[in-house]
Amino acid sequence: MKYMLLIHSGGDSWSRFQSLPEEEQGEILGEYLALAEAPGVLSSHQLQPADTATTVRVENGQTLTTDGPFIEMKEALGGYYLYEADNLDKAIELAARIPAARMGGAIEVRPIVER
Repeated sequence: MKYMLLIHSGGDSWSRFQSLPEEEQGEILGEYLALAEAPGVLSSHQLQPADTATTVRVENGQTLTTDGPFIEMKEALGGYYLYEADNLDKAIELAARIPAARMGGAIEVRPIVER
């Protein structure tokens, strides 16, 4: 089964990360890169900050766009890993290794619908 591991950053997690010594920042980034190479990881990407997003809606046949997120968020989606595992427990094990999980953020593990 494939799982999407969505990385949600806590409100001030980026500023906390930036306040760490450069060596520790490098170690954390190394953890993310190592996880991207872990067996079963099919792809992974970091996302630009939420304020770079464009929200698209269609109302009465007209396309409407809004800059940035439409609602105020306590957590922002910061990236993801697409992971293939035998079961949910394996996906949770990988999610627990993602640095954001221990740095004030959360990892949402969601099964992919495969057809």
